[in-house]
Order: sequence, then structure tokens, then C-alpha cells
Amino acid sequence: MGHTESWSGKISRKLLKKRRVIDVAAGREKADLVLKNATYVNVFSGTLETCDIAVAEGLVAGLGSYQGQQEVDMTGKIVCPGFLDAHIHLESSLVSPAEFARAVLPHGTTTVITDPHEITNVMGTDGIDYMLCATQELPVDVHFMIPSCVPASPMDESGANLDYRDIDSFFDHPRVLGLAEMMNFPGVIASDPGTVSKIVASQAHHKKIDGHAPGLRGNDLNAYVAAGVYSDHECADLEDAMEKLKLGQFVMIREGTAARNLEALVDLIKSEKCYSRCMFCTDDKHPSDLLEKGHMDYICREAVRLGADPIRVVQVACHHAARYFLLNNRGAIAPGYLADFAVVEDLKDFHVVQVYKRGQLVYHDGQVADFPLPHIPEHLDAAAHDTFHLPALTASDFAESRPRGVIGMVPGQIITQDAGYAQQVDVTQDILKMAVVERHRNTGHIGVGYLKGYGLKSGAVATSVAHDSHNIICVGENDRDMALAANRVTQNHGGIVVVEKGRILAELPLEIAGLMSGKPLPEVNTLLENAKAAAYSLGVGRDIDPFMTLSFMSLPVIPTLRLTTRGVFDVGTQKYI
Repeated sequence: MGHTESWSGKISRKLLKKRRVIDVAAGREKADLVLKNATYVNVFSGTLETCDIAVAEGLVAGLGSYQGQQEVDMTGKIVCPGFLDAHIHLESSLVSPAEFARAVLPHGTTTVITDPHEITNVMGTDGIDYMLCATQELPVDVHFMIPSCVPASPMDESGANLDYRDIDSFFDHPRVLGLAEMMNFPGVIASDPGTVSKIVASQAHHKKIDGHAPGLRGNDLNAYVAAGVYSDHECADLEDAMEKLKLGQFVMIREGTAARNLEALVDLIKSEKCYSRCMFCTDDKHPSDLLEKGHMDYICREAVRLGADPIRVVQVACHHAARYFLLNNRGAIAPGYLADFAVVEDLKDFHVVQVYKRGQLVYHDGQVADFPLPHIPEHLDAAAHDTFHLPALTASDFAESRPRGVIGMVPGQIITQDAGYAQQVDVTQDILKMAVVERHRNTGHIGVGYLKGYGLKSGAVATSVAHDSHNIICVGENDRDMALAANRVTQNHGGIVVVEKGRILAELPLEIAGLMSGKPLPEVNTLLENAKAAAYSLGVGRDIDPFMTLSFMSLPVIPTLRLTTRGVFDVGTQKYI
């Protein structure tokens, strides 16, 4: 009886709210908020309209002429629907989800779709639970795609190995929208049962499946799409994007920190026939980018600079992603939609002056409104701060007794090439020792190889941000400094460390799963930039990011050579060398 009464009470409250929205829309009651004389982007007609926007109970009640308990004159400004990032890994910001929200609100972002596969590779399903708790009731709505590839490859050693049974229950969560980027496209094409079962599980819950298939063509692409993968954010050129679009996939145009594809794909937005199948995403967004460039507002600004129509740009920045993900009450300014607004000065620079979330002013005059931090259960918080399980390392742990493969960096890209073999460090030839240390299960596995093209002349660099399994990856000119750097990462419960001659030059602790800091974004950025400066002072090439570049050297799904905890791995032949 108690359950029935509780449900009845909930229905009654919803009924009262709905009736009030209707009464405000009909003009029988004053609105909670009215944006007077608002010029707004109508994403349905593709036009600018001017009228009053009435808000009640967090929703747009009506467009026309209204009175409100609070009225704000919008003359001279343009009201856009709140922007939506269609695919991001929140962990890439290196800060907590609450701090991420505080960073992107000033840029008009009100909704993001996150794939927590970074923390899930460390903590397993506890990582998903942690992120669900850490994003609850933030002033930026955070929806989830459940990681599809943990680990990214069976050749990797992560903190968990998840099959469809491990993730199935998450599809019932109201903020879970589907299965995240299916990186294992070879498994889909080969009809591997374990891979396909995850797709079937998501579809059984009527959820989406996102893609990750750079350069996939022909019948292989047909097989991938036929399996139910209806989007892709890995299109690096127009030809690739058009082939996928013609087969029915939505194209997520990515402009982040690690990969920037907007300029190559902007013609899709210029095309009358194609732009409706496009949306924007960042994938990864690092602290300096958030602070110096912005978030979705930056992509809008760049797209317009590249010649795209501003109205279409706004449609791509909000409405198309909302439609794809079936978020039917957002991405537009219309009756019944969430009152999420990004108020900008114009549709050229997209300078955001105000942000409203469900009708509440959450950003104004350069200030983000205070909001309560989400509650994270004690057991999840403790687990997230205890993810390093390995003994102290010594120089002898990095010793090698035979020639090892040399991974050759390719300037400006995260792909690598086979640079032969080496048996020792040779800084005159820019050949450094590199190691990946397993840190999740105390296996003692340490993969050793060599790296060419990094530029380091002395000392060592280590980080626990090592895609996608996030073991400790370190590179150095000598074994002692490599051991010191790796040990310091462990002592800090994660992060980035730069050392030389037994001395720590700079460090950024990332104590949350070895991926994120609990500190404010500006402070994290300062520590990160100090660490970059230290790495550059040791000779790392200034045309690369010392840590982002290193973090991809252990990802065994990108050609040609990678280093795992078991040694140098040839992605093409799927063999260790």
C-alpha cells in the first residue's frame, strides 16, 4: 500500500506541474521566467525568431507575448538551445565531473554524453557506478554510453574484463543511452559472439550503439552498420565520412584536444543534403583547451570561421545529437522542451554571456552559480583512491638482455611505425627506453621496448594515463630515473611525473583512479603546464604534447607498433616482436 501511495504521490506532483505549464502556456498564469524580446535560434525552421520565451517548471511553456514573475530583457543578444557534446570521456579533462561541469558551463554546454571507459578499464563496473554517482544532479546533464571494450584488446591488461553480463543491468539506468564506441570493429565484422552479444544486449533495451571504425570501407563497413552501429566519430576525411553517411550512419564531427577533424569535415555542414546527419563532439578535452579555447562554443566559432552557416552550426551543436540519442525534450527552444539556454552576443564569435539550466541562471557575469557536490558512496570513493597494486620498482626491473623493438613516432599523429630494433638507449639517435608497468593486479608484468622521436635527452617521464588500460607508462634515458618516476606515480595514487638525476622536477597527482584530480581546473592546468615545461627542458620535442603523446603509445588497437605490459606488439600482425 505504501508503494502505491508513493507512486500516486509522484503522479500527482507531475500532474500539478504539467497543469501549471499548460496554464502558463495558455496565458492564464504568470511564468516563472520570461526572456523578453528574445531573438532565438529556431532549429526546426532554421531561422531566427523574436518573441518572449516563457519558462515554467523548468520547461519552455510558450513563445509569444508573456508576463513572468521574473523578466529579463534579451534585446541585442541571441538565445541558443544549450549545447550538447555527443561523445566525450570526462576523465580526459583530468578533473572531477563536478569540476568539469564548472568548466564547461561558461561555454554554453548543458548536456554531455560520456563514455566512462577510461575509469572502467581501471575499476570495472565500480568505475561506471562511481561516474554515475559523481555526475548526479550536476548543472550539466551527464548521460552515459556503457563501455563496449574493456579492455580495448585481449592483448592488454586492464583492471577488469567485462562481457555483456557485466554491463547488461546498466542499460536500465535512466541516464544510460546505449553502448559506447565499438572499437572492436574486427570482432563485429568477424561476428565474434562475445562482441556481438554486447550489441544485442543494448538493442534488447532499445538503446543506441556508437561506432569507432577509422577508415572502414566496403563490405566490412556494411557488416559493421548491419550489426546496428549507427554513428562514428573517427572520420578523418570527407571520403570516409561520406561512405559512412551514405550507409546511414550519423557522423560525429570531432574537434577535441587529441584529434581535430572539423576542418576536414566542415563541408558536411555546408551541404544541404548532409548536415542533418551530423553532430559535434570533442572525445577528449584537456585542461588547457577548456581554459584557453572553450568547449562547444569553440567548435561553433571555428565552424563559422570555416564558412558554415551559423544557424546550421547551432542545429549541429544541439538538436541533431538530441534527436539521435532520443533526448526528445532538449536541443531546441519550443514548448515542452527543457529551458536550457546558451545566451550569446552573436552567431560569429559565440561569446556566451548567460547560461540557463531548466530555467535557472547558472552562469552570468563570468561566474558559475554555486551547486552542491554529488554524494559518492564511501566504498566507491575509497576504491577510486586505491587503484595501484604493485611493489616498489628498482632500476633492475627495466633491464633488458636482448634487442627490443623500436616504436617510431610519426609527427603530428598517434599512429607509429616500425623503426627496427635496439639494445640500448642512444640519445644521439633519439632512441629512448620505454616501459609499461602493470599496476592493477600485481602481476609483475613489465613490457620493455624503445621509442624513437620523443626527443628526451636526460631523465624520465611517467604517467598513469596510458590508453586504454591505464597502466604506468614511462620513458627515459636511464633505468634509475624511470624507476623513480614510476614509483612516484604509485605514491601519488596516479598522475604525471618528470624526473632527472634522482630529483623530481614536476608532478601532477591524479589520485582519482590514476586519471583525475580533485583540485580545481586552473590549479590542475598550472601543474600540468609546469610538468610540460619540465619535460621540454629535458629535450622533449616542443611540437608534441609530452604526456598525451606518451599515453597513446600503449594502445594496442592503433597501428603499427605499441608497447603493452608483455612487450612490443605489432598491431597489424597481432604478434609480439
